[in-house]
Amino acid sequence: MSRLWSRLGARTAAVALLSVGVAGGFYLGEDRETQQQGLTAQVGAEVDQAEYEYQRERHAAHQVQSARQRAAEYQAKLRAAEAAKEAADRAKRAEQAAASRKRARDAANAPAKPYDGPIPESCSEYSGNRAIGCAEMLKMFPIKEFPCLEKLWTKESGWNHKAKNSSSGAYGIPQALPGSKMGSVADDWQTNPATQIKWGLGYIKGRYDTPCGAWSYFQNNGHY
Repeated sequence: MSRLWSRLGARTAAVALLSVGVAGGFYLGEDRETQQQGLTAQVGAEVDQAEYEYQRERHAAHQVQSARQRAAEYQAKLRAAEAAKEAADRAKRAEQAAASRKRARDAANAPAKPYDGPIPESCSEYSGNRAIGCAEMLKMFPIKEFPCLEKLWTKESGWNHKAKNSSSGAYGIPQALPGSKMGSVADDWQTNPATQIKWGLGYIKGRYDTPCGAWSYFQNNGHY
């Protein structure tokens, strides 16, 4: 039986079968009533079995459909939760980036801290690489700028012409990055403090105008 009968179809078929049985009974003699009763019982049993199979199949199909619907709803919830998590992560990253940019703007826009300390009478107050630095600086800037330069390069390298930052590779008194930049002044940039100082003063003038301008930027940003 390729398709199960509906209740109405089954009952209609039963009536048809009973009619056939009644017609055939005329040829059965005295046993036609008995045979008709047997035929009726057989058809009824087949109808009940067909109805049972039909209802069982409907119930199984309903269970399959319900299971599929629950699975689809679960997957939809998972996708919605994942999308919500990704949106929250993006919002968090955007918030952190905005906060970082604000801190950078605040640092860049912070008021300068001008040098208001004592001004040296001359470069003779210094010795070693500082004395060389003071003498070189006077070729470009007035003596009042040297305290700023002295503080800046004390922070950067301690005026050590062999100072090297192990993490970044910055080198020398002005902490040039890379150190080979100072080769634009002379080839002895690795060992000659005067070469390093000349390069560093040129860098300061081109970017910050004066040593005190560079020192002010350093105070606000932690580098120059």
